Amino acid sequence: MIVGLIIACEVAFWVLLAAGLAFRYVFRMPRTGLALLLCEPLLEIVLLAVTAIDLRNGAEPDWRHGLAAVYIGFTVGLGHSTIRWADARVAHRFAGGPPPVKPPRYGTARAVHEWKVAARWILASAVALALLQGAVWYVGDSGDTRSLRAWQQRMLWVIGINVVIAASYTLFPKRERQRERGADENPVDSGAGAGTSSPR
Repeated sequence: MIVGLIIACEVAFWVLLAAGLAFRYVFRMPRTGLALLLCEPLLEIVLLAVTAIDLRNGAEPDWRHGLAAVYIGFTVGLGHSTIRWADARVAHRFAGGPPPVKPPRYGTARAVHEWKVAARWILASAVALALLQGAVWYVGDSGDTRSLRAWQQRMLWVIGINVVIAASYTLFPKRERQRERGADENPVDSGAGAGTSSPR
């Protein structure tokens, strides 16, 4: 049941996101769109409540309960940035908003961007770790919590990997190639020459 509920929550997340953005930009009903987007956290509350009830009713904790905690954590850590990512693109497409800003590619700016990305993943993992630890305490010594501990170890790996990736961009910043820099400084005028026209 929990796995099915996780799938349902994921589907509902994208349905609410699409509906909220459609009402906000396509149908010009921003309040209705905002109300739909604000319903997103209710999905995690429902999943958390069902998981807690399942454990309280004597279910043996297993990988499904751990997966529920991880899903909630990742929704908390990454859900907002996902909504902002989609909002910027829909606003540009349907409401005349500015083009989405592309992440920086080189130097310190790229390192800062990677640390921001890592921070979201670390937050997601930290929330999952806290929920998993809460489940361990809730079950107590009478239950088998090995599957929950295994999920905690995976979250620590996620944190470590993201720290290593962000640190690599700090210690070894990606530098712009000389050829690309030259092309940016001396752009080729594709419309030069008599009788030629600029491409559309």
